[in-house]
Amino acid sequence: MKILAIESSNRPLSVAVLEDQTVLAAVTVTVHQKHAEYLLPEIERLMGMAGITPADLDRVVVAAGPGSYTGIRLAVTTAKTLAATLDIDLVAVSSLATLATNVPVEGALVAPMFDARNQNVFAGLYRIKQGRPEVAIADAHTSVANFLSEVKEYGEPIWFLGDASHFEDSIQTTVSAATPRVSPWLNLPQAATIGLLGATMTPETDVDHFVPNYLRLTQAEADWRAKNPGRDAESYVEKI
Repeated sequence: MKILAIESSNRPLSVAVLEDQTVLAAVTVTVHQKHAEYLLPEIERLMGMAGITPADLDRVVVAAGPGSYTGIRLAVTTAKTLAATLDIDLVAVSSLATLATNVPVEGALVAPMFDARNQNVFAGLYRIKQGRPEVAIADAHTSVANFLSEVKEYGEPIWFLGDASHFEDSIQTTVSAATPRVSPWLNLPQAATIGLLGATMTPETDVDHFVPNYLRLTQAEADWRAKNPGRDAESYVEKI
């Protein structure tokens, strides 16, 4: 199985090409956020290096959130377009779960966190079992205080990843002091990891109607609901 994996849900841009469990080519870039400018050229470059054409692909795996609205939309739109055009599988993976997989320690509890501003985070808690992340606390958009309160109930050392350093004081005063410190490399999402996870996952059944997992409303949606109480089930997009 030949797989293209894409991750642009936060600051890093990561792309990988795999064949079964072998990573043929991969790149992760952190020095810019011009994902719209660089994503397609990087895909083309890596596939050329791997000696693969679009027609050779069997599956595209994408990190579908949570994270940056723009980054998620770009990755998911690209993945959906490729899947639909090439008539291949589309597999969506949690951006937090892929980060958790960076800790190759059996039984470890891993808490990936993305800064969502104003002391809020996108975060989840995962238990590593046989090299794969299993959900302990589901991905959520929540306050740092609420998330750490849930995590501390486990009474175990927790591997905090991603933007956890933004909240180091809160973590150290709330959770066990035995929490391991991690290499900065582990804080970066790796598209190769996404590809490996997605290789054995069930594809989406309806590519056209698949939507990212934003975990929170856009500002436009939030503003519309504030002005239209009791109409949450309706679309905020005006019908013309």
